[in-house]
Amino acid sequence: MHQASDRAALRGQLSVAGILIGCVGCVIITASSVYTALKMGSLPWPTIFTSITALVLLRAAGRTSLNEANITQVIMSAGSMVAGGVAFTIPGVWMLGLADSVSFGEMLAVALAGTLLGLVCTALIQRHFVEESDLEYPIGTAAAETLLASRAGGSMGKKLFGSMVLAGLWCIARDVLALMPSLVAQVPVPGVAFGIQNSPMRWAVGFLAGRRSIIYWAIGAVLGWFGIVAGGNALGVWDISTAQGVVSSLGMGLMMGSGAGVVVRDIVMPMVRRASASRDLAASPSEGVREGRTARDGFLSRFISRYDAGVLALMAASAALIVCFVLGLGPVVAIAVTLLAFVTAIMSAQSVGQSGIDPMEIFGLIVLLFVAAFSEATQVQLFFVAGVIAVACGLAGDVMSDFKTGQIIGTSPRSMWFGQAIGALLGTFVAVAVMVALVSAYGPGAFGGQDAMFVAAQAQVVATMVSGIPSVPAFVVGLVAGAVLYCLGIPSMMLGLGVYLPFYMSISTVLGAVVRWAYDRVCASRGMDREAAEETGVVVASGVLGGESIVGVVIAFATVAAGLMG
Repeated sequence: MHQASDRAALRGQLSVAGILIGCVGCVIITASSVYTALKMGSLPWPTIFTSITALVLLRAAGRTSLNEANITQVIMSAGSMVAGGVAFTIPGVWMLGLADSVSFGEMLAVALAGTLLGLVCTALIQRHFVEESDLEYPIGTAAAETLLASRAGGSMGKKLFGSMVLAGLWCIARDVLALMPSLVAQVPVPGVAFGIQNSPMRWAVGFLAGRRSIIYWAIGAVLGWFGIVAGGNALGVWDISTAQGVVSSLGMGLMMGSGAGVVVRDIVMPMVRRASASRDLAASPSEGVREGRTARDGFLSRFISRYDAGVLALMAASAALIVCFVLGLGPVVAIAVTLLAFVTAIMSAQSVGQSGIDPMEIFGLIVLLFVAAFSEATQVQLFFVAGVIAVACGLAGDVMSDFKTGQIIGTSPRSMWFGQAIGALLGTFVAVAVMVALVSAYGPGAFGGQDAMFVAAQAQVVATMVSGIPSVPAFVVGLVAGAVLYCLGIPSMMLGLGVYLPFYMSISTVLGAVVRWAYDRVCASRGMDREAAEETGVVVASGVLGGESIVGVVIAFATVAAGLMG
């Protein structure tokens, strides 16, 4: 892309109004994403939510450009995956009782290094993985369809913000005024935390998740808690404590195995097929030369100039220096982490492009185990490694999805990358600030464990891998089964979540899916347009998700402020 056209695209799509709206939205979305990731043990993509919000707010300001709205939503959503990468790893430090061993500055360094590496990698591979590949990027495609539909006018905006307000008021009534319990319909089952979580946000997660995923989530929950724990205890196979260790290890194995399955099915196998096709083309010398030139030239993005390459090299070097000196991992580990961040970010882009799933914490664990094998890094430093990789991979998945959205509606890749950089760097500071506020307000003991305020399931997995797996045989079985099941087309990640998470969380999520099923049936019986009904449901559920999480973060900051004033 020529410099003149680049500047024109920047002026026409990256506007001051869009940047201001995007930055305000980024602060809110990033803060709520930290809370959601810790509280729910998952992080739904915020892209549809931010797309609609951007359209509503820009139209209120008298601006109607879809490309401008796309850049605005890019800025809004960029920090959410940075938040996920931090929330899915660093709380494990607190779970191991090492809260005093990590500072605000070190958490910020982890997030910043991962953000820089994620941005560099996506700038380099955008052309190859978006423009020249046949990857679908379902999240990015859905965002493009939302923008093209242009239905986020007054009615849709009222539904979005109305559901946010209602969910926020519900959260205040429960957590501030204590007018209702957080867990209802509890039933005493030995070793099983049975009940319904009084959380609109949890129900919204079930509403938004695919029906097939929820079915496997439910199967995993029943298998783990009623089959292994309650059933095994009743038959005298093992005591409850041993059974719970088996369940947690099996769940972790299934989730990590799913990540391994992503690597095998979605990354390695396509590469093998492409290599085989290249060998076939090599039979014709002229075609082979042309193919080789296309592969070399096509891997780098079109908007990369020599100046850009210098800036990207500086960003990568800065990330390596942060890992080396600020995090104290040394030059060898810093180089390894930087190189592996590129490898895993590419894996993340491939995974998101094919399935819409970004197992960022799994990629972090893979690199963590590699570093642990050849270095003398401390436990806390291993968490730092996982955090850097998870942030880089989370951001890579988000950026590549946004590039796909831009390809469909005609947004400049350079403009989107700048939007991502703005949102990601802002989100880096917001995510860490919220993490510090939460641990300051509720203490390290609020993270991890069956009865903890923040389940932080992914961080529990990282903490367990660092400190020791309760049942190695169960973990190995889960690892192998997760990889095989994913390769067979079964969502073993969701199966593993069901096995791993407390039963009340799983059954509450399933309740949200039941609400979705009833909603779809009612809409069909009334003859409503299917796409319009689905869009309305997604908007309302997204508003519910955002409303409760935003209020939760506000309560945490208020608690910290009250403590400082007291």
